[in-house]
Amino acid sequence: MSHGVRIHRNHPRSPIRGTGHPVNNAPHTASPGGARAAGRTALATLAGTTLEWYDFFLYGTAAALIFNEQFFPSLSPTAGTLAAFSTFAVGFIARPLGGLVFGHYGDRIGRKATLVVSLLLMGIGSTLIGAIPTYDTIGFWAPVLLVALRVVQGIGLGGEGAGATLMSMEHAPPGKKNLYAGFPQMGTPGGLVMANVVFLATNALMGDGAFTSWGWRIPFLLSFVLVAVGLVIRLRVTESPSFSKVLATEDVVKFPLRESLRVGFPRLSLTLLAVVANSAVAYVFMVFTLSYGTQHLGYDKQFLIVCVTVAAALWFLTIPVWTTIADRYGRRTMFVWGSVAVLAWCVAFFPMLDTGDSVLAVVALLGMGLIIPVTHSVQGSIIVDTFPVNVSYSGTSVILQSGAILGGGLAPMISTALLDAGGSSTGVTWYLAGICTVSLAGAVALFRLVPERAPVPEPVPAPSLAGDRT
Repeated sequence: MSHGVRIHRNHPRSPIRGTGHPVNNAPHTASPGGARAAGRTALATLAGTTLEWYDFFLYGTAAALIFNEQFFPSLSPTAGTLAAFSTFAVGFIARPLGGLVFGHYGDRIGRKATLVVSLLLMGIGSTLIGAIPTYDTIGFWAPVLLVALRVVQGIGLGGEGAGATLMSMEHAPPGKKNLYAGFPQMGTPGGLVMANVVFLATNALMGDGAFTSWGWRIPFLLSFVLVAVGLVIRLRVTESPSFSKVLATEDVVKFPLRESLRVGFPRLSLTLLAVVANSAVAYVFMVFTLSYGTQHLGYDKQFLIVCVTVAAALWFLTIPVWTTIADRYGRRTMFVWGSVAVLAWCVAFFPMLDTGDSVLAVVALLGMGLIIPVTHSVQGSIIVDTFPVNVSYSGTSVILQSGAILGGGLAPMISTALLDAGGSSTGVTWYLAGICTVSLAGAVALFRLVPERAPVPEPVPAPSLAGDRT
């Protein structure tokens, strides 16, 4: 029997892909406890992803404002910032590894167990970052330890994004797939808000001198407490109903990653292109803007962090609005026009910041917080709907983590290099406009490739492998 992806062409519930109706993972299976269990799972995925992104963004903020002095003091300010952003990028390079490992076991043994381990890894990595000595104490080994712990963070987060989206989406009631898949997406701005609030509060209580010297460690050490709370919440959820059905029907496959790639290169590559700009724009906005605004434009550090935090709060609050619209009216048109809006705002973003006018800076930053969620809110459900349920963790991880490294991980470093080479933000604007144009073209091509009324991917058949869970 073939191990490729089977398509059920006359399924009685064949969905309209892009309308928000059940698209993947076969017919919806109600979870134990119905809507209450689904809601509890959605909140658990939101709490878990928020805590993981808190750790991840805490590092990004510290890399932009602190780590160049503490871990690369012998370098020039620009070179030190580049080096700090390089360690930030290392976490993205490690994310595909985490996605591969956690994706494999998430499709073999279940979503819940892998999500618990991923949260533990992120918490341990962040806590230890708060404890490592700086360059002045142990020299060369300080940045080495920083990079090693950043790898641990990256592996942990690499297993989180796909698993949390799947867990919430597979528990969703019929007709609310996009809404429930959006809860883990809310963890990204939620984690940023939490990280910046803790960062600002600690800095305000201690003053700049003490905070730069040692106070920056406190937000990292706080991760231990936050992750403990997250684990209590996450351990209370039940396994995904869709994956439980895979186990019951013995549809587990031995190499889920290999089977997920049978979707085909055209669709995989176009899906990747469609989501890569969102990652790049978000990380330039959330991370690069802090160093650029303080070092080159003279904005106050606290002013920029507050603006980015408020923008992230808007991002967080508007995701349920956009996912509800996607469930009701369809996500395709919303995603395309959202991509156009992101492109347009990227063209205007740095020129507004460069004026040095605080009012225009607020408008630029808050505008990002309102526009980014239009596409970000549904990118998880778009990716998940590409794969059959028994290989969806692996397949979704490949797309998410590849997009993260190509877009987000390299964006602050590329932007810093372009700024240094050109002496102005013009190169950064062209870079963002270019990647947004590529993503917009990818989204349009993807939606043309996949018909509006698409067949339902059935689980990859593997009856002879069902007993092997390793």
